[in-house]
Amino acid sequence: MSNVFDGDSPTNLAEYSVSELSGSIKRTVETAFDQVRVRGEISGYRGPHSSGHAYFALKDDRARIDAVIWKGTFSRLKFRPEEGMEVIATGKVTTFPGSSKYQIVIETLEPAGAGALMALIEERKRKLGAEGLFDAARKKRLPFMPGVIGVVTSPTGAVIRDILHRISDRFPVHVLVWPVKVQGDGSGEEVANAIRGFNALEPSGAIPRPDVLIVARGGGSLEDLWSFNDEIVVRAAADSAIPLISAVGHETDWTLIDYAADVRAPTPTGAAEMAVPVKAELEAQAAALAARLQGCMNRQMDQRRQSVRALMRALPSLDQLLALPRRRFDEAAIGLGRGLELNTINKRHGFERVAGHLRPDVLSNRIAERRQTLNERMARAERMVERLIDRSKARVDRAEAILASLPARLKTRTDRGRERLGNLSRHADTAVRHQLTRARAELSAQDRVLQSLSYKNVLKRGYAVIRDEDNRPVSQAAHLSAGMGIAIEFADGRVGAMTTEGGAPPAGVKKRSAKPAEPPKQGSLF
Repeated sequence: MSNVFDGDSPTNLAEYSVSELSGSIKRTVETAFDQVRVRGEISGYRGPHSSGHAYFALKDDRARIDAVIWKGTFSRLKFRPEEGMEVIATGKVTTFPGSSKYQIVIETLEPAGAGALMALIEERKRKLGAEGLFDAARKKRLPFMPGVIGVVTSPTGAVIRDILHRISDRFPVHVLVWPVKVQGDGSGEEVANAIRGFNALEPSGAIPRPDVLIVARGGGSLEDLWSFNDEIVVRAAADSAIPLISAVGHETDWTLIDYAADVRAPTPTGAAEMAVPVKAELEAQAAALAARLQGCMNRQMDQRRQSVRALMRALPSLDQLLALPRRRFDEAAIGLGRGLELNTINKRHGFERVAGHLRPDVLSNRIAERRQTLNERMARAERMVERLIDRSKARVDRAEAILASLPARLKTRTDRGRERLGNLSRHADTAVRHQLTRARAELSAQDRVLQSLSYKNVLKRGYAVIRDEDNRPVSQAAHLSAGMGIAIEFADGRVGAMTTEGGAPPAGVKKRSAKPAEPPKQGSLF
């Protein structure tokens, strides 16, 4: 600050620099508004910055003020700010000299009454309900007797001890605890990750997969239970393939996870009672069923025994059953002796009839007849063999005649083939000579054409070809510069040269005698 009086200045006001004025305003604002409570609606909130700080604004129907929550303060908030939420912010007002702006640095943040939170919960409930996350058709039945129970809760609170004690009293089973925070920043993400982690376990892995899940927390205010209203927790509960029991708060406390869970328990202890049955009651029920089964079996046996006795009374006696077969047996025994005698007599008569035909003269006649038949058949067979032999000899004779004339036929055919082959060979030699003659004539004609078109014939008439350093022909002097190496090709070979500027030839070089006028130059062949 300068306090020098300038005689030429129209006033004697103190003179400030911009930095001095901005610093003075900053100190004045921070002194006057060191601690304030501001009520307004959150606007422009996009979550925490990559640095961890959160920048947004508070507004009402007539004004707007910028706000910032530093990283350390943001991690201690009980709930996350959201766009459009009406809150009460406590902090101090300060200025930002770099841009002549002022803002409030928030130290604590709370919703503007429970009504605002309830309105936010209702809005989120309508949104998730419209997606079908709360439909009864999505809910799964709890297993009657689970082998493993997974519990998502704080490992240090009384909730886990109550659940373990109640399960141990009713039906001891294997309990897996996934420790999480149930309040404060990051608790919602931990609960959602725990639910997904239990679902990701393999049924036959080293850590057994639970048959039912319990998400539990003790009672508290609406702000304390706010983590269980997070959208990420509700979606994780709705997507769980394992049946899930929600046991958050007391019986009068309701959170959004209660709508997405398969079953809601009024208390954590009630969740343990829903998860497992009472072992003693099951044993008593099993004993009662066993007694009823034994009584039913006894009554059934008594009924079957009475039925068998009734059937036995209806059956005839043993003498009555065997009377008819015994009589038939006696009658058969009486007729057996007589039947054997008659059978023997009949067999003897049949033998006597057959024996009457077995006389020696009958047998001799039959043998003579069979011998004559055999001789006739042998004579016919001999005649047939002789005819077959004669036929075979005739065939052999014909084959020998054919074989005798075969060499002459083969020689005739060989001579004819050799003569035809010689004729074909002479024709082929004549055709090849004619073809070679025509090819030589065509090649000579092509060579004459090539020689007539070759530029070397032009070189023989006294011309030369100038080539640059890349062995490319040079057709114009403008393409050359002084000091460039060139090659001059004549008809009998090439020589190297170095270019100079135009004009008279260099000293020491003899001029050629004047030549007679040359005929008009021929155009370039290139």
